[in-house]
Amino acid sequence: MSRPMRVTVLGAGSWGTTVASLAARNADTLIWARRASTVEQINREHRNEDYLKGLALHRKLRATTSLEEALRDCDVLVMGVPSHSFRATLKQVAPLVRPWVPVISLAKGLEQGTQRRMTEIIHEELPGHPAGLLAGPNIAREVLQGMAAAAVVAMPDETIARALQPLFSSSVFRVYINTDVIGSELGGPLKNVIAISAGMGQGLGVGENTRAMVITRGLAEITRLGVALGGRAETFSGLTGLGDLLTTCMSPLSRNRQVGEQYAAGKTTAEIVASMNMVAEGIKTSSVVMELAGTYGVDMPIAREVAAVVKGEHGAVQAFRGLRRLAAGAEQESG
Repeated sequence: MSRPMRVTVLGAGSWGTTVASLAARNADTLIWARRASTVEQINREHRNEDYLKGLALHRKLRATTSLEEALRDCDVLVMGVPSHSFRATLKQVAPLVRPWVPVISLAKGLEQGTQRRMTEIIHEELPGHPAGLLAGPNIAREVLQGMAAAAVVAMPDETIARALQPLFSSSVFRVYINTDVIGSELGGPLKNVIAISAGMGQGLGVGENTRAMVITRGLAEITRLGVALGGRAETFSGLTGLGDLLTTCMSPLSRNRQVGEQYAAGKTTAEIVASMNMVAEGIKTSSVVMELAGTYGVDMPIAREVAAVVKGEHGAVQAFRGLRRLAAGAEQESG
């Protein structure tokens, strides 16, 4: 009889912890965290108060600060670290993980400098390991609270994707599969940039009509660039595209939307980053998106305005020029 599957999640942020708690229902799951205090709290109290305050984790989930312990018997590796530390973490992982272990990314970002997707980095740093991702319209707190949600496991090999599908599934968390890794992976980082724009609109009080326009035209931008990079157009109308975009733009719990609201309040990028204990991937991704748009000749006016605000070239008010409310003048004032 074969032994039960063993899952390792690296990174104890809000989504990494949530995915680890989901997996613990179905497999022996170990989560790695840098801070000993986080590990102790997960092991003793079944909580991660720094990121998921007041919410209980699955009682079978275990935690460690040791990469060696985390990877020793790992059958499936889940990367829950942010995009900016993704490659460095994989370099540490490389001598410790067994050959051919599938690696699943949770990060919704693009690497600065190289413009690489996370699965591309996995292939570069862990050659021979099947690489894929788990993504969808998922707010960590809502998933951990047991609210119904869905996600996609995207792998180029459908057989491997189907084998991984049950690891993260529950009666209220449905997991689908997709072999379009490029399209599934690009939806997340691209929608984060659009969500910053939606947050700016929310903060400026532009109204629901304008926000709907931004989200809809934002999806068109995401799809244009995604298809140019090799994704399938239909993927962007699914969970990792439209679904993720809607959740991130509409939910007040969305970090990237919150960033946009703070830009609308007049804060700078440095002030916003200093005030957050979690990573908002859209801040770093905005410049990479514009580099890709330039390389592939894709027009992305909304993303361009967000990138300019992030760089401090102008503020949210200027980004929404022509889209803010303008009261009609008196009859005799019209020209």
